[in-house]
Amino acid sequence: MAESSSSSGSPFLFTAEQIQAAEERASHPWNPRSELIGTHLSRLAGLKSAGISLVRIPPGKESFVYHLHHREDEWIYVLAGRGIAEINEREFEVGSGDFLAYPAGKAAHHMRNEGEDELVYLMGGDNKSFEVADFPRLGKRMVKLDGQPTIYDLADGTDFRQEDLD
Repeated sequence: MAESSSSSGSPFLFTAEQIQAAEERASHPWNPRSELIGTHLSRLAGLKSAGISLVRIPPGKESFVYHLHHREDEWIYVLAGRGIAEINEREFEVGSGDFLAYPAGKAAHHMRNEGEDELVYLMGGDNKSFEVADFPRLGKRMVKLDGQPTIYDLADGTDFRQEDLD
């Protein structure tokens, strides 16, 4: 006979109640319209190499800031609501059942909810100890090493060429 999932007692099964209890509210400091409510499922489960979250964006709010990952793939699967996905400077309306893929280095992206209902989605991707992400509209670059981010102005960077080493 199968055990009830209401209180699993297993370190590998997380009930809806446990997921809701772990819910947090977050926003990105560079975007005053950023507001997300959700649970880091991978953190809750002790997963190290994958990042997976259940996310809700209230009406009129946005995810983070338009950005591009250089080393980590990211994806979104929309569960409910409607939103606007910005991908490589284009806008697409998305809704329940849509899947968005952001391969590393190829897809700058951002999500916003202009509807009247919450936008709900699963978000996941790599969780590498070293990552580089650009914020092209802000002229910033984030370098994350062992979970610690450092922010740089893109204008301060210089091109690296092999002939510079010779």
